Amino acid sequence: MVRRRIAEQPTSRLAIWARRIALFSLAATVVGIIIVRSGTLDIVPALATLAGALLLALTAILLAFGAGVVIWMEGVGGMREAAAAFFIGLALVAYPLYLGVKAYRLPAIYDVTTDPIDPPKFEAIARLRPRDANPVTYTGLYAAQQQHAAYSDIEPAMTDSSPQQAYDAVLKVITKRKWHIVDSRPPGTRDGHIEAIARTPILGFREDVVVRVRPAPDGARIDFRSASRYGRHDLGGNAARVRALIDDVDDVLSSPAPEKPEKAEKPERPEKAEKADKKSASKSSQTAGKGNSVKR
Repeated sequence: MVRRRIAEQPTSRLAIWARRIALFSLAATVVGIIIVRSGTLDIVPALATLAGALLLALTAILLAFGAGVVIWMEGVGGMREAAAAFFIGLALVAYPLYLGVKAYRLPAIYDVTTDPIDPPKFEAIARLRPRDANPVTYTGLYAAQQQHAAYSDIEPAMTDSSPQQAYDAVLKVITKRKWHIVDSRPPGTRDGHIEAIARTPILGFREDVVVRVRPAPDGARIDFRSASRYGRHDLGGNAARVRALIDDVDDVLSSPAPEKPEKAEKPERPEKAEKADKKSASKSSQTAGKGNSVKR
């Protein structure tokens, strides 16, 4: 009986290495995100770790393309490995590519405010910022012009509510968003002032926010400011945060206050005069009964 030997199809070495590098880049990306969010390392080496992982993802995509050419030309195996490397690498670099497109379309600013002439000032946060972070002073007229060209809808929030009501609404919104409130001062002899620290969704970058509440002739004026600690380009994040704050505060101020349940009215108590009349009537009836009794 003749046994037929079926030769196994060789697998492309490029496909194998492409998948290995893609899996390693995936693990390195997860570790880099954890490092950045936790603040274990300084921001520069932490971002360098993440950038290295993304470079490995690009390398895996190129190797997957090369493996596909080899598989097509030589008829060897490894298509699954090459496809896995390609899609893992593409998933890792898709979001950074999207951010790159946004950076090309939006102005290179990192500080957005509703009042470029007299922006709200960072006071408590200014003492907390690291030395290598962006300056807390507003960048000036050039940044204001770029902001107006890209985000012309960002303006102060004017409300007919009182300054205290406006301050309470802002504080409610910030508390609901679970931002870390660094300083808060209700309006009184000075302007209402709130400073808080927000964090970006994925990498957890710390972004500083300050809100100022001033009295206005018809109510109150609310000014917002959001600034990134690192980088010269915020990719539109600060403008989006200010817009969301304005909308949320407006919703809180425009919503009617919950009505308090009315207490059930208690029945009115009889007057003292009526009580006195009843007592006198009972006493007279008792005396009358004694007078009618027969003495033996």
